Amino acid sequence: MTWYFGHVWWVRLFFQRGLAALDLLAFLGALFQFRPLLGERGLLPVPAFTQHVRLRDAPSLFVWRYSDRLLVIVAWTGIVLSATALAGGYEGAPLWIVLWALYVSLVNVGQTFYAFGWESMLCEANFFAIFLGTPHTAPSLIPILALRWMLFRTELGAGLIKLRHDECWRNLTCLEYHYETQPLPNATSWFFHRQPKLLHRVAVLFSHFVQVLVPFALFAPQPYASIAGALTIFHQLWLIVSGNYAWLNWLTVILGITAFCDWSPAPTAMHPPFMPPLYALAIATIVLSIKPALNLFSRHQLMNYSYNPLHIINTYGAFGSVTKERYEIVLEGSNDRSEWHEYGFKAKPGDVRRTPPQIAPYHLRLDWLMWFLPFSVTVTPRGIAMRGYEVWFIRFVRKLLEHDRATLTLMRTNPFPEAAPKFIRALYYRYRYTTFAERRETGAWWHRELIDVYLPPVSLDALQPV
Repeated sequence: MTWYFGHVWWVRLFFQRGLAALDLLAFLGALFQFRPLLGERGLLPVPAFTQHVRLRDAPSLFVWRYSDRLLVIVAWTGIVLSATALAGGYEGAPLWIVLWALYVSLVNVGQTFYAFGWESMLCEANFFAIFLGTPHTAPSLIPILALRWMLFRTELGAGLIKLRHDECWRNLTCLEYHYETQPLPNATSWFFHRQPKLLHRVAVLFSHFVQVLVPFALFAPQPYASIAGALTIFHQLWLIVSGNYAWLNWLTVILGITAFCDWSPAPTAMHPPFMPPLYALAIATIVLSIKPALNLFSRHQLMNYSYNPLHIINTYGAFGSVTKERYEIVLEGSNDRSEWHEYGFKAKPGDVRRTPPQIAPYHLRLDWLMWFLPFSVTVTPRGIAMRGYEVWFIRFVRKLLEHDRATLTLMRTNPFPEAAPKFIRALYYRYRYTTFAERRETGAWWHRELIDVYLPPVSLDALQPV
């Protein structure tokens, strides 16, 4: 065995265990978050959504029938099966087929709360895992190469979308802003932001190198493929340390493991009965890859797009544009409209003194959607100009005014534990990291400046149903 893993058996083992761990987190997230967000009384109820979609357009168990009880059964089934695979109890194709089908069922009815690129990535990885076999069967390189092709699309798509969409990636200045304006910073993000500008520019150059050039070496002979995998993994670990991006980076790390194997055994080492499905997989992968491959080299490149409802062979990318300033919407409640108390989210910046938490690879969907809200707002010298409120946001405010227990489980702090407040308002702040001096003097991680009122005080009676 050489310095790389050297054998596809080891690659399969590490990949399956890592993927099972991410599946476990994904189904745990569904168990705790799906019902308040998308359940029968959720912010975007699945039953209302499925009235307007066809099964062939959104293959899902829940298009046929949805209930919160069925959701719990699906989530627990996914938890048990992924925990079984993680423990090495069973790793056969039926297990991965069920995991893939159940998660596709969640994604296809998840609407905006499941519209993240790593959702489709997890579906696609689970699909290819179906063909990896078990420790008792000889592995084939066909699914390994398909997963390596997935890694290629993930990395090159992310690299090209950056170069095409935002000048700051081309002039090497994006990291002067990104650590501060990323969706959910962690505690180390503050320190990364405070690095010298020269280091930021070197880091952007390294990112371009790893995401635009290195992916082509994934299909080179060893040891070059392993070197490409190692560089990819190193880059992803850097992103893991510096922020919270759900399981995006961890799944990319797991995909990077597929580069650490040689070209033996050959695909024909599989027993003859197993070969037709593998050859079918190879042909289907080639055919379904045509549109994603063309997209990579298109001037109008799409980011995080699925070309089929089964979420197989997708196109990926991240942070094609970087915001230069951070704005946050802060929710407050009051009983008399004079004394206001702030609600705290689990990871989204709010209290300026709170240490930004490490959440990833767990995915907090409400916190992420709150980060997107300011993108529909324009800051003017007179305040803010808006294009309107998201439906789910107004329903979220209503749930707080109703003291809805399921919704409150999505929050870190509830300043009204006994009963709902009479009024809710949302303020629009500009946030920036404190300087070293401000951090020493105040202990605060953030400095915030009130810009305007995002949502004026509303009561439950005055809030129109949507």
